[in-house]
Amino acid sequence: MKVYLDNAATTPLAPEVFDAIVPILKSNFGNPSSSHFIGRTARALIETSRRSIASHLNCHTSEIIFTSGGTEADNMALLCAVKELGVKRIITSRLEHHAVGHTVENICTEFDVELEYVKHCKKGNIDLDNLEVLLTDSKKTLVSLMHANNEIATLIPLKEVSEICRKYEAFFHSDTVQTMGHYSFDLNELDIDFLTCAAHKFHGPKGIGFLYSNMKTQMIPMIHGGSQERGYRGGTENIYGIVGLATAMDLAYSDLAEHQRHVQGLKDYMIQELQKYFSDVYFHGEIAKEKSLYTVLNVCFPATEKASMLLFTLDLKGIAASGGSACSSGATKGSHVLDGIQADMNRPNVRFSFSRYTTKEEIDYAILQIVDIFEKKIV
Repeated sequence: MKVYLDNAATTPLAPEVFDAIVPILKSNFGNPSSSHFIGRTARALIETSRRSIASHLNCHTSEIIFTSGGTEADNMALLCAVKELGVKRIITSRLEHHAVGHTVENICTEFDVELEYVKHCKKGNIDLDNLEVLLTDSKKTLVSLMHANNEIATLIPLKEVSEICRKYEAFFHSDTVQTMGHYSFDLNELDIDFLTCAAHKFHGPKGIGFLYSNMKTQMIPMIHGGSQERGYRGGTENIYGIVGLATAMDLAYSDLAEHQRHVQGLKDYMIQELQKYFSDVYFHGEIAKEKSLYTVLNVCFPATEKASMLLFTLDLKGIAASGGSACSSGATKGSHVLDGIQADMNRPNVRFSFSRYTTKEEIDYAILQIVDIFEKKIV
């Protein structure tokens, strides 16, 4: 049996998305910038997709800028804040995805921008009181905090953080790559400057995403060389990806409540089963439903001489999971997130992540194999 429990890294393409993309690959080859009917057909597909996405988020179509994915969208927002909006200080967390963390470090060095880190607790919750203290400084500031941590699943109170930022006239960017398509967003109500998306996190294609940029902010081009995306991102648009992204979002929001119920049920069940077999297992980050991303569970297993081989052994048994962010696979350093929350790195830590296609039978198989690895008695 093969069990895929690494959906936080990427999700399988939905059949509905595949079916939407194939006809375009076969027939809609036009350049969207061309004025003839073939080009206009391609342009119509892009703008129809943009309208669909904007309708799901309750925002204006002009606020959606297509990118190659979440990393580019994060870079675009952060660079724009400094180069166009005059930001002189960035406040972020040491637990951010590298798409933000590394980008912020480079930007602050290159443009002589002040960098400050807000405090967080051992579960990864942001210290909102500390954020307010930092924001009392009158420097023009951007706050960049991810909606849900991709490794330990802890959610920030997005609306509350937004209100704090507005109170002190700070710009607010949130990496929502792990939560877009998994939570509803009303951007007419949520006062935020930038949100990011990557389609492959909710059964869309890789290589496509978008930046939501509040129309009240002024953008600059991320990629020069053309007038595409209203001049903000040069280059011929990825038509197939854009249609796939819009289709994946339609699918996600067509039955969001049922999707949440199904996946949260799997996460709760896995927690229950692990606690049945391991008296000293615990879980990194928040696991309370209202504070935790329901698609991710980060497990700290008991210390064992097999710790360093746990992921490899799971792989041999047909179970795909992760020890941290897949974007850092191949790196020699351990997880900066687990290090940031002072996790016990002498114990094996595994991130399991679920999708709409994950089944209870797959969780049962994974539990069975984990119990076998640790030589526990099956109840």
